[in-house]
Amino acid sequence: MGNGNVLEKIKLDLDACIGKRVKLRANKGRKKVVEAEGVLERTYPKVFVVKLDQANAVERMSYSYADVLTETVELSVDNHRIGVSQ
Repeated sequence: MGNGNVLEKIKLDLDACIGKRVKLRANKGRKKVVEAEGVLERTYPKVFVVKLDQANAVERMSYSYADVLTETVELSVDNHRIGVSQ
């Protein structure tokens, strides 16, 4: 399966989860890891948007499907990890 097909599968998995609660863990480099919870707000052709729960300066975060593929971002919906081949 080519990367294009895998990215499309990740997008389709996320399309089915719009409006659901998600947990994300993002590697920001140099041992910086962001862990957050929120709601999957929207998907676009190349990125998806998560509305965060915390009252931080950042209300929403967006990531690409490639971030999920490369495991730079780990995304879980209902204790099921998105993007991990099973």
